[in-house]
Amino acid sequence: MTDSSQRQTSSGFWKRKVSERASGIFQLKTVFLRHSQVVRRRPKLWRPPVGLSLGLLLVGVALGAASTIHRRHLDARFQAVALQSQGVPFEILRIRRDLSEHRLDEKALSSELEVRLAAADAQESSQFYLVIDTKARRVTLRVGDRIVREMPLEVGAPRPILTASGERVAPAPLSGAFTVRQKFERAAWKPPAWAWQAAGLPVPSPLTDIPGGLGRYVVMLTEDVVLHSPPPPESPLKGPKPGSFLVPEADLGAIWKRIGPETRVYVY
Repeated sequence: MTDSSQRQTSSGFWKRKVSERASGIFQLKTVFLRHSQVVRRRPKLWRPPVGLSLGLLLVGVALGAASTIHRRHLDARFQAVALQSQGVPFEILRIRRDLSEHRLDEKALSSELEVRLAAADAQESSQFYLVIDTKARRVTLRVGDRIVREMPLEVGAPRPILTASGERVAPAPLSGAFTVRQKFERAAWKPPAWAWQAAGLPVPSPLTDIPGGLGRYVVMLTEDVVLHSPPPPESPLKGPKPGSFLVPEADLGAIWKRIGPETRVYVY
């Protein structure tokens, strides 16, 4: 190419028009776009006013302060209860724990509480007394707040009561505070017909007395409820008398001299 043609080419470069086939970036930078071709930006997220933000911050600070005060109040109450519980006798604490595990109605709960409180009051005396715990299945001979002897216990299920309509209703289990009426050693007992029938034995006629039929040692609490040792083999009664309590003969014999007509017995 000659020098003249080169000068013509270089001198007319600025007069050239941008081709429609030029690249997008080049075309955007060199060509005026119509309004419809302008790319619209997305709207910005809404920003709450400064006053609203400050209000929410103040509410959060107030709630945090209130929760802190409430927590300190609960800590103070717990400390007061803990200090109060330290001054409560162990028996009262045990009564609270035991009664909280029972599902009793208001009347039964009141009766149970009275019996247990009476047993707790007996700890201040110097007399021997018995505590029959039917749930723990144990009998304890105590003097004051000391346990002299502890014995295993069997509880006889009470015999159902026959109503006028012929329906059998199970009576409520025995509980309460009692005073020993009498105590017997090797006393004769005439087993009733139901005792023979419960043992699956023929009912003798006439019914005869059996020496020591309820056991060697018998402590009478009511007309129908006794605390006794195991019956002899010739007795139809196997185990505790219905509605009564059975303890080993050796244990009952060991405390026999400590039990008298004025001995208090607490059953719960």
